[in-house]
Amino acid sequence: MKKIGEYTTRGTVTSDDSTNRIILFDGRFDTAYKVVEFKIGPNEVTGSTGVNLSAKLMTFDNGLTGTNWNWENNGEIGWALFALDGNDPRFTGDAFNLIDPDNLVVEDLFIRAADQQGNDVKCNYFIKMEKYDISEWQGALSMVRNRSQA
Repeated sequence: MKKIGEYTTRGTVTSDDSTNRIILFDGRFDTAYKVVEFKIGPNEVTGSTGVNLSAKLMTFDNGLTGTNWNWENNGEIGWALFALDGNDPRFTGDAFNLIDPDNLVVEDLFIRAADQQGNDVKCNYFIKMEKYDISEWQGALSMVRNRSQA
């Protein structure tokens, strides 16, 4: 594998448990991305209510709902939490982020977020990736691994 670049994407998704696609696939099977950083945070940080966001990154949309984490599922490659206490006037955000260091994304990336308190808030995300030149057999192997579930 030869590193050929870096790519950063950021945006906002709804916390309604819907799946959002981040298009990466360039039509080639000899390039892939490795996610190296995944962070989330609320869109609104000045409100009086607390926020408890969770999100996960996936290599395919399995059609299921929910942001529950399944670390046995090879399709899930990144997980994040963000909590903000609305009663404290200072920024007290606390975060958890974990990325599978063996991830390799040949096709697209999918993100799903939810507010565990049931609030209708937007979830900001920041994803940093490295782009690699790989052999076609590594691309095929990664695609099979990314779609296999436990």
